[in-house]
Amino acid sequence: MSDLSSNIAAWMTVIQRRTETALDHCLPPAALAPTRLHEAMRYSVLGGGKRMRPLLCHAAGEALGADPRVVDTAACAVELIHAYSLVHDDMPCMDDDALRRGRPTCHVEFDEATALLVGDALQTQAFQLLAESELPLITPSCQRRLSMLALLAHAAGSRGMAGGQAIDLAAVGMALTVEELEFMHIHKTGALIRAAVLLGAHCGDADDATLQALGHYANRAGLLFQVVDDILDAESNTATLGKTAGKDAANDKPTYVSMLGLTRAKELCARLRAEAHEALDACLLDTGRLAGLTDYIAERTF
Repeated sequence: MSDLSSNIAAWMTVIQRRTETALDHCLPPAALAPTRLHEAMRYSVLGGGKRMRPLLCHAAGEALGADPRVVDTAACAVELIHAYSLVHDDMPCMDDDALRRGRPTCHVEFDEATALLVGDALQTQAFQLLAESELPLITPSCQRRLSMLALLAHAAGSRGMAGGQAIDLAAVGMALTVEELEFMHIHKTGALIRAAVLLGAHCGDADDATLQALGHYANRAGLLFQVVDDILDAESNTATLGKTAGKDAANDKPTYVSMLGLTRAKELCARLRAEAHEALDACLLDTGRLAGLTDYIAERTF
């Protein structure tokens, strides 16, 4: 392992642990009524995971001199949105999956109605967190807070993640072009990754030019994340992934592997990785953490 990857791995562990603590604090206690709903919320959020979006949020915030205590709020908000999306994505009306992060999915462990409410509650919890948390180190805090709320709402809504999921559901069994597949994943996966990066930047001193450059980086990194996901779904196994492997092919869903083949999909990964690094070079910031995360995304095995 290189010095850079060793440093990134150590930093990732610190941020992942920090995020677990912050998420634990921002979720309602399991003993608080309604207890079953709160237990299921905590089960769905605190069940492990890479915490890639909080990592990207902290990396961007660090590049812009943000206080980590402020970034914690943004990182938790975006992770709560991600967790809600996974709960709903696993339900029988969506992908109908029984395994997530090596454990039974929320609707299997509890029930479908509870899982639906968990997703609803986690989504609203994210916006409550951004709206109510003290952000005294952000100036001007009121306008910045509104911008962050709008950014997260756009990323999660019909022109972002939810819209991408709708396109994905409609595309089952269809022959998409590569351009159509990219459009789908820029929304379904990329929108929330972009939000994570930009929310972290908003926690620091980011001007419009920096936000634009980081947004371009995040678009490439988000698409890279999805292409790697498609490759892992085809090449890896359920035990390694912690979720059902080969599900996309079984459901006749269009993926980069089904459209391009493994060789060309891996070539696309290499190109997107290079484009992401080029976008970081244009930021004129110390983006070493983001660069390291880009390499992690490209080389990850689960």
